[in-house]
Amino acid sequence: MSGMTNQWWRDAVIYQVYPRSFADGDGDGVGDIAGVRARLGHLRDLGVDAIWMSPWYPSPMADAGYDVSDFRDIDPVFGTLSEAEALIAEAHEAGIRIIIDIVPNHISSEHPWFKAALASETAPEREYFWFRKSQNMPTKWIGEFGGTAWTRVDEDTWYLHLFTPEQPDLNWDHPVVREEFESILRFWFDRGADGIRIDSAALLFKDPALPEVTDGEPHPFHDLDAVHDVYRSWRRIADEYADRALIGEVWMPDVERFTNYLRPDELHAAFNFDFLGCAWDPYLMRSCIDRTLDAHARIGAPPTWVLSNHDVTRHVTRYGRTDTTFSFENNLDGTPVDLELGTRRARAAALLTLSLPGSAYVYQGEELGLWENESIPEDQIQDPMYARRGHTRDGCRVPLPWSGDEPPFDFTTGAPWLPQPAEWKDRTVEAQTGDPSSMLELYRSAIRLRAFKDQRFAWLDRGEGVLAWTRGADFACVLNLSGAPVPLPEHESVLLASGPFDGDLLPQDTAAWLRLK
Repeated sequence: MSGMTNQWWRDAVIYQVYPRSFADGDGDGVGDIAGVRARLGHLRDLGVDAIWMSPWYPSPMADAGYDVSDFRDIDPVFGTLSEAEALIAEAHEAGIRIIIDIVPNHISSEHPWFKAALASETAPEREYFWFRKSQNMPTKWIGEFGGTAWTRVDEDTWYLHLFTPEQPDLNWDHPVVREEFESILRFWFDRGADGIRIDSAALLFKDPALPEVTDGEPHPFHDLDAVHDVYRSWRRIADEYADRALIGEVWMPDVERFTNYLRPDELHAAFNFDFLGCAWDPYLMRSCIDRTLDAHARIGAPPTWVLSNHDVTRHVTRYGRTDTTFSFENNLDGTPVDLELGTRRARAAALLTLSLPGSAYVYQGEELGLWENESIPEDQIQDPMYARRGHTRDGCRVPLPWSGDEPPFDFTTGAPWLPQPAEWKDRTVEAQTGDPSSMLELYRSAIRLRAFKDQRFAWLDRGEGVLAWTRGADFACVLNLSGAPVPLPEHESVLLASGPFDGDLLPQDTAAWLRLK
């Protein structure tokens, strides 16, 4: 692990691996740990500092592994626990840290706890969940995937699930639940995991009075204050180990409430969804960056920058639409996409995110310029959100193309679990390697050049519609979001540009890194 530094999470480039879709090592059409180990060289060559592994635990796969039945093992579709331990060791040898995904809000309905709770009303495990006696549905709460949040067990008993019925919510007021997850953290830290990504980090606690959701009143299951006691206890555990990080998935529109999770005795970092959902607009983007930097500076936490993940429409597609924002309330599927425009903007966005202070997250395939596959036949859609909300996340989860001229592009020797667009033949790792104009080589170059240890950030005034900033005395990034080419500031050289240009005029939707005079 030579070259790894303390507090690595503060300025790391972290790559998200969605195991089902990264690489398949056994030919069954589903990605696995063997595939990740075989392709570890791609991530080493890309230059990332850490890998975040989406859930790989035993699961009935009602929600692609986020319904966990055992947090201390690996689902056979992905491999074995010994293979996971080998991956952690091999990644460390390559100078790459490993972050694993913990899902504390709920577990699988096939978990031994829930099966015991269903088997008897007097079972102690029933107190680990939210069972309620009622002739009618206990509340009108809408789940995170849409639809009701309650399922009936018998004529007068219900249980709560903010996601699918196969994902019953845990009762975090119960000490056994807290003790179990503290033990799970230690289990993975003892096996060399360098960090924990916390799924749905703000949802753990519910108001036991079960009030309805009312505008102007505290939300009954979002961001209750008791959640911070849990993360303080987790931080104490992480601090017992050398250099471990806790990273939260915190969807929070209120910046002040968001940064509460990043206080010095809680999480080390949290995803910046404000930035992810921001429109491709110079005024909104600058405002978002300012909000982020100001809020994090006040508490001494590192900001994060993320453009895509396994839950959101890929940003090549988003940036090619008239509405370039993202939210789960805004159904983006099916509206026209200009992929050339989206790709040009995505290239510029790569230089944007990789030059801002803090850490950057890269979702697998982002470095290849992949777009959302919105042509998946309805009978092949597997995302449970589709039935409940009419929006599928499967389009961003399509298996990666590695080489060859047609699917499955060396992802597998079998049939991939989701179909790949034939047009991705120009987006394979093989096709892009060595091509200086490719998205892959842009990412490799940017990550290699990214050495902005100087945290000083200052805006440059380059006129309306242009975002420009310095990092210290000798580096600047200029992003042209205006409607016409703009002149670059005085500089010694162009270190890297997201697209071609002649002279000192930077085209629209293009970014450049400059060495200043």
